[in-house]
Amino acid sequence: MRVALFVTCVNDALFPATGIATVRLLARLGVEVDFPAAQTCCGQPQFNTGYPDQTEPLVRRTARAFAPYTHVVTPSGSCAAMVREHYPRFGEEDLPRRTYELTEFLVDVLGVVDVGAYFPHTVTYHPSCHGLRLLRLGDRPRRLLEAVKGLRLRELPGAEECCGFGGTFAVKNPDVSAAMGRDKVASAAATGASVLCGADNSCLMHLDGIARHEDRPPGLRTVHLAEILSSTEETPYRRELPR
Repeated sequence: MRVALFVTCVNDALFPATGIATVRLLARLGVEVDFPAAQTCCGQPQFNTGYPDQTEPLVRRTARAFAPYTHVVTPSGSCAAMVREHYPRFGEEDLPRRTYELTEFLVDVLGVVDVGAYFPHTVTYHPSCHGLRLLRLGDRPRRLLEAVKGLRLRELPGAEECCGFGGTFAVKNPDVSAAMGRDKVASAAATGASVLCGADNSCLMHLDGIARHEDRPPGLRTVHLAEILSSTEETPYRRELPR
C-alpha cells in the first residue's frame, strides 16, 4: 500500500521528529509513504479565526497536493478534523473521505493494534478535543499504547477536559488557557507518569510549556504517540526522558 503523509505545519516547523517517526512506523508495517512537496497549511488557523476567503485557496491547494492518493495519513487529529469536518463547506468532498488520523489508519485500515513497539516508560495519555469530539477516535490510541511492550499506562484524571490550547483560543484568552493547562499538567503529574502522551503536538507544545514553567516533580516529558509507536528494542526512543 502507498499513502501520502500529511505532516502538518506544526510538525514540519517545530516537531519534525514526529513526521520522521510516522514514516518509520508505517514503513515497518509495510506501507510505502510519499511526501507531496506541494502541501502547505490546511487553512485551519484562518478558518477558526473567521477568514473563509483566506482559507479557500489553502483548501484548494491541499486538495490538489493529495489528489493522486487513496489514503492520506496525518499524525494530527486537529488537522484531520479540519479536512474532514470543514473542507466540505468549501465544496471539497473527496479529500475528507481519504484522510485518516494516524491511529484510525493503523486500527481501521491496516487492522493492527500491536505495531511491534517497545517503550519502557510510565505513560499517561491526553486525548485532544478534535480527536475526541470531532473524529471520535475513542479507544484506538489507548489500545495501541496498551500493546506497546514495556509501557505502563496510567489513567489520566479528567482526561476528556480540554488542555486549554485551542489554537487561537490560547492567543485570545491567555490567562484562561494557561489555567486550563496547569490543571491538565497537575492531573498528569498526579499519575506518577514520566511521559505525557498525545496525538496532537499543538496540545503537547502547550502542556510542555506549562510543565517546564511549573517544574512539577518528578517532571513530565511530552511525547507524541507516533514517536512511542515507532520506538523498538532495536531502535529505541532517543530523546532524553526525566528520571
